Order: sequence, then C-alpha cells, then structure tokens
Amino acid sequence: VQLQASGGGLVQPGGFLRLSCAASGSISSINRLGWFRQAPGKQRDMVATITSGDRPNYADSVKGRFTISRDNDKKMVYLQMNSLKPEDTAVYYCWAFNGRNNWGQGTLVTVSS
Repeated sequence: VQLQASGGGLVQPGGFLRLSCAASGSISSINRLGWFRQAPGKQRDMVATITSGDRPNYADSVKGRFTISRDNDKKMVYLQMNSLKPEDTAVYYCWAFNGRNNWGQGTLVTVSS
C-alpha cells in the first residue's frame, strides 16, 4: 500500500485546512484509514481513524473540530480541520491498516499568527 498525503500549510489560529491522502497498491486489503500527527519532540499520536464501514474515531483533542471521511471509489481519505489551534501544529501522516501499519510521507501543518 502506498499513501500520498497533501494539503498541509501555514494557517492562522481559528482557520481551516483540508488534508487529502491518495491510496494505491493493495487497497482492497485495507480495513482502516486514518491520520496521525507528530509534533516536534513528541511521539506520533492518533488524530482520527475511519473503518471500512465509515465509523470514525477521534482523539479527544480534535473532537468537534476535525472530520475524517473516505471516498472508496477515489481511493482517498480526507481530514477536514476547522478551528485550528497552535497546538495542532505537527507533521500529519496518513495511515492505512491491512494487518500491518502503512504510512504516508507526512505533510506539515503550522498554525501560527
């Protein structure tokens, strides 16, 4: 499975961004997709995941602000991020699970005025 993430950038606090991730390869084996993030000096943490049945799961810190969605026809997963805060600054990684963890290359999100 190959994952290509895009959509990161610099945004002011309170702003929004939409991350996209394109999946290719053995995608029929994927049962969960999601996003993780890693801030400087910190571990990589789950942000949001979504099952093949479209059931989302969110970290408490992003509930009510972020929305994960997937488009199986387009082989894409998205993360809509609203009301961004400086503490959301991190490298965001696309993730796919098919019995093993698969990672994209990461896209940097910086929330700063």
